[in-house]
Amino acid sequence: MPNTHRTDQPAGPGLSKEAEDRLRDLKDAAERKAAGVIRKTAQLQFYLLKFAFRIAIFLSVFILYLTHRAALIHFMQEPFFGKISPFHFLWALFMALMIIHLIPSNRLTMAIRKAQSRTYQPAEYEELALLRHVQQMNIGAWKVLLVWLSFNAIFAALYLADVIQAGDLLMLTVFYYLCDYICILIYCPFQTLLMKNKCCVNCRIYDWGHFMMFTPMLFIKNFFSWSLFFTSLVVMIHWEIVYARHPERFWEGSNATLRCASCKDETCQLKRRLAAAAHRQ
Repeated sequence: MPNTHRTDQPAGPGLSKEAEDRLRDLKDAAERKAAGVIRKTAQLQFYLLKFAFRIAIFLSVFILYLTHRAALIHFMQEPFFGKISPFHFLWALFMALMIIHLIPSNRLTMAIRKAQSRTYQPAEYEELALLRHVQQMNIGAWKVLLVWLSFNAIFAALYLADVIQAGDLLMLTVFYYLCDYICILIYCPFQTLLMKNKCCVNCRIYDWGHFMMFTPMLFIKNFFSWSLFFTSLVVMIHWEIVYARHPERFWEGSNATLRCASCKDETCQLKRRLAAAAHRQ
């Protein structure tokens, strides 16, 4: 017999609590769709604010890149522990973002907090179904890793051939920093084309973002770059260890917290709206 986990109790005549939650979710979604309303949740508003902040950081560095490209290259070649510059603050910002992901916090999105035991709400599921889901997600994750490393190998080759400089890789990293929130709020090619998961809350590789962001830093041999890259690697490995030990926390079929009926973040609304508009055209 398959190993099952049963936690739901009947919530009404003929309907389980899970069925009622799903019906409520479908009703709410239909009402919002008909009204054309985007629900401004606290997490969505916070993400939009952070997206605006990342746009400001990107534009600031981009202007410096266009007007003082030699200064960027010079900074990446000089010892890190010396004269303080704006890029030291950028490094501190990047490091703080990663350290926050290693410290449990209720302020983070459920896409990250799902790895924690305290957010796990067991649902009825079959072990075989969970294993099949894990296998499918792992295949998608390997595809993403292969595509990402192959893509960035192009920049590595250009850097080693002296076609581009360290300052160019720093600009590329800041661009990835912006793209991280474009993927969350607007469009994610990894979700759509490779992982095929329905949202960020259910994303198998959500906490790979920093590793992907700082991949270009691997190619530059200095403290600024390697401290960022290897810290991002620690974040990624921590995520993978938790996933390997507790895959049931990462699937909506086994974790009721990840179901749409339980979602309080709703950061997918803009992305879904844009996807629906593109599909109608």
